[in-house]
Amino acid sequence: MTLTEKENLLKFFTQFITEERNKRLDEVIVNRTRHFTVVLEDIYQSQNASAVLRSCDCFGVQDVHIIENKNKYKLNPDVELGSSKWLNMHKYNWNASNTLECIDTLKKKGYRIIATTPHYKSVPLEELKIDTPFALMFGTEIDGLTDIALQNADEFVKIPMVGFTESLNISVSAAICMHHLNLKLRQSDINWKLSDEEILEIKLNWLRAIISRSDVLEREYFKKQV
Repeated sequence: MTLTEKENLLKFFTQFITEERNKRLDEVIVNRTRHFTVVLEDIYQSQNASAVLRSCDCFGVQDVHIIENKNKYKLNPDVELGSSKWLNMHKYNWNASNTLECIDTLKKKGYRIIATTPHYKSVPLEELKIDTPFALMFGTEIDGLTDIALQNADEFVKIPMVGFTESLNISVSAAICMHHLNLKLRQSDINWKLSDEEILEIKLNWLRAIISRSDVLEREYFKKQV
């Protein structure tokens, strides 16, 4: 589909939603970013998996990369509250080493892989550099990230804590990291926003998700264009 065709389809779709809802979509999408993304490796508790998605939506992180090695990523609708339809979810579950496949894919796109762990040579969250695109990688609730993830990460980050407990729940950790980095990014002079073409593509997907029978409407629309 050409850029012009996408623009015309967007105009067509907007007639099926209210002006107020369209305005709200525009308000949200200008705050979306792909400057940093979230990677989840083998998360198996649906409540935590869903809570992370909800936080991604709240803090403007558009892409979530989901690695399924041993565990299938399951969502709890009572927790995620429909947040998944606003996000681009990329799953890695077809390879012998899905973790490596995900890491290689992100590195080719220019992302630094940042492993979240209290071990290794982790820098405190507030010291993490955000000048270039990066991917925050979170592991399972009990074991953390796998050795493959840690061995192929570019950097390591931790949330400073002063209590006896060594780590936080993954959904809490992800929310804290995203809140801090989201604020830091928006206070910087870094160009963290989406391109006009990315905005167009994402908004089209949002409209497809919220408009009843959007697939039928889209087919009928293009039939009339022939």
